[in-house]
Amino acid sequence: MRRLAFVLGSVFLAMTQAKAELIINGQSISSSPSSFNTASTAQNDFQQCLTNLRTQAIGSGVTGLTYDRYTQNLTPDYSVIEKLNYQPEFSTPIWDYLSGLVDEERVQLGQQKLAQHREVLNRVATTYGVPAETVVAVWGVESNFGQISGSYPLLQALGTLSCEGRRQSFFRGEFFTTMRILQRGDLTEQQMKGSWAGAFGHTQFMPSTYEELAVDFDGDGRRDLVSSTSDALASTANFLKKRGWQTGMPWGFEVHIPEDLPIGGESRRNKKPLSSWMSRGVVRADGSALIQGNLSSSSAAGLMAPAGANGPVFLVFKNFDAIYSYNAAESYALAIAHLSDRLQGGGGFSQAWPTDDAGTSRAERREIQQFLLNKGYDIGAVDGLIGDKSRQAIRQEQIRLGLSPTGRAGQQILAAFRNENAQKMMR
Repeated sequence: MRRLAFVLGSVFLAMTQAKAELIINGQSISSSPSSFNTASTAQNDFQQCLTNLRTQAIGSGVTGLTYDRYTQNLTPDYSVIEKLNYQPEFSTPIWDYLSGLVDEERVQLGQQKLAQHREVLNRVATTYGVPAETVVAVWGVESNFGQISGSYPLLQALGTLSCEGRRQSFFRGEFFTTMRILQRGDLTEQQMKGSWAGAFGHTQFMPSTYEELAVDFDGDGRRDLVSSTSDALASTANFLKKRGWQTGMPWGFEVHIPEDLPIGGESRRNKKPLSSWMSRGVVRADGSALIQGNLSSSSAAGLMAPAGANGPVFLVFKNFDAIYSYNAAESYALAIAHLSDRLQGGGGFSQAWPTDDAGTSRAERREIQQFLLNKGYDIGAVDGLIGDKSRQAIRQEQIRLGLSPTGRAGQQILAAFRNENAQKMMR
């Protein structure tokens, strides 16, 4: 749903004549006259864009009073444009993507949340037909169970994206919808903070999705996905149900395919009856038959091999497509699906990913970051989130160690750091 995951900063200018610095919208700029002129021009251009959008906003149901109130002093944040072109679901190797999202840390916390919110989740499952584990998996991947929901003011982020970068038409719709939400009094402007792309709340709904599918599950008269866990969980289940979730059916499962089975052209979209896959020698990863539970020979499934035939291969059903619609990336949907299985007591994938440098968990990434800090690199906080500074430092260390300078926080660099540390302790 969303995070459609470049100029830097509000008005960040790398000027050689820079003297003293001024902070504008959280970014440092030169105090030279040209910097002030550029900053002033950028603000004027932004305000002119907002003025041009006023009629369109009113046509969408935003009153002129509301629009003027929320745009009068609005300033752009151009850092969101930089993020628009970086989407980890598409730019990160899938083994890295999944290892950070579905690790023991998240599984254990998810199981705690299942127990803590059992009563609400049972009602949600009964009402919408979506398993509690699937709903909690979305919650865990989207915001780490409400711990990381974003701090970007939605009006500022969406206003900027409405005037700069690609997909302006899409973001303008979200910008106007945010104003309609505020206009109705469903949420306050302070509550409307989230991701750089406009997703907010426990399960990161875009404003338009909120307007369409959010529900008041706790009965207080407000659809509050920020402060009400009940509303957020029920709204997530409602989303999946409206996107085609089939009660009692699986999202899919890992399978084993014959070595000579051609998989070119196969995908989650190209679904075939299970009888067809059976006739071609496909079995579940544990060797058991495909047809179990509520499945039948006519149940349609697509073959998905996100890393090719040498990696884990899956048969996926319509419920996988429902998860996919939440954020249009197969790696994202697989993370949700896999986490939901883990929350039900399932294990890891049977087939290893085809790489000689497997991904690391968040705990292992924090360990790598601590090694880098100990070596004197300025990488910021040890948070398990590998940013540009960490990648640059890792690349330098990989060169020093004779490893391929990928900048990845994988098992190879972790093992090298651990080995160095062990050797130091033996001296």
